[in-house]
Amino acid sequence: MGIEVLEQSAGKVVARIPITGNRQFRGVLHGGAIIALGEAAGWGALIHASSFGMGAVGVDINATHHRTGLSGFATATATAIKLGRMLASYEVVVNDDGERLSTIRVTNAIIGMST
Repeated sequence: MGIEVLEQSAGKVVARIPITGNRQFRGVLHGGAIIALGEAAGWGALIHASSFGMGAVGVDINATHHRTGLSGFATATATAIKLGRMLASYEVVVNDDGERLSTIRVTNAIIGMST
């Protein structure tokens, strides 16, 4: 898929994916690739959880696709909505050349680390 993380912290993650190689049959960026990018960007929850010795797993993701990605890269910016001790939620905005492609919400449960 070629997802690349450009910036990372507990409160914000920026990642991108090339549109080439991630197209659906009509030649535009596949919606599943956008959702995978959004989920990857939501991993800031893991950074947050690790700060107090915990881990994170995804429990919910939903996406609204507003337009199609045609060329270049789709870039996701995940911004923390809530960083709690049990849940971490992010709003992820996916853009292509400054145009919003999708809006995604990612929620992660904060869990104990297995050994």
